[in-house]
Amino acid sequence: MLKTPQDILTRLKAGLSLSQSDLYQFNLSGLDLQSATFNRATLLRANLSRANLSQADLQAADLRGANLHQALLQQANLTGACLYRADLTGADLSGANLTSTQLQWARYDSLTIFPEVFAYKSSGAIGPGANLNGAPLNTANLRHADLQEINLLGAYLSGADLTGANLRGARLVQADLRTAILTGVFLRSARLNGANLAGADLRAADLTGVEFEQFESIAGADFTLVQGLSDGMRSRLLSHPAAQLETMHPVTLITTRESLSPLS
Repeated sequence: MLKTPQDILTRLKAGLSLSQSDLYQFNLSGLDLQSATFNRATLLRANLSRANLSQADLQAADLRGANLHQALLQQANLTGACLYRADLTGADLSGANLTSTQLQWARYDSLTIFPEVFAYKSSGAIGPGANLNGAPLNTANLRHADLQEINLLGAYLSGADLTGANLRGARLVQADLRTAILTGVFLRSARLNGANLAGADLRAADLTGVEFEQFESIAGADFTLVQGLSDGMRSRLLSHPAAQLETMHPVTLITTRESLSPLS
């Protein structure tokens, strides 16, 4: 039975396969696993950050929630693998076989390298420029995610944690952001017209150049210490119905009107 990373390395040195192995939550960070056979293996929530998986056989492997941050996956075979919610930030997948690979909600960033001509922006993965219009991302953990120029038209982000995320130029028209945590979020030049911000926490968010005419609701939204709020933007926000402006944020207990005070 495989109990430690050393057991895995010993098996690999002996030329043995790890096919169908149960490696649930194993910490394999930084290991040299080049050309290893992991087809149909369970690597659910495994830590493979900075691991060398170049030319590895990962066909039909279960990599849900796996940490592949800065992992080397050049020419790896990921045919039919499941990378649902995996962390691919900084990973190198150049030359990898991603045929039928499930990438829904996997996170990538501007440093992630995908195979040439692979349409990663429409793969269901989350990252810069991704096309996720109408996506159900309720309660998603997207803290500090790189989401520049992402397309989230009509997406469901209620309760999502976007603390410190980079949403520069994002398209969030008619998105559902009710009770979303948007503290310190970078929203410069984002498009938000018609979005629902009821109960959203926007404290210290950067709203410089945000495009909107009207929101569906801002009832209970907290705009304390927001940056880049022009007089025109503040005026449009304060034109919402009094019932919305007098609603308290459920956590900060500050009304939307109070949070929009120039002194807040």
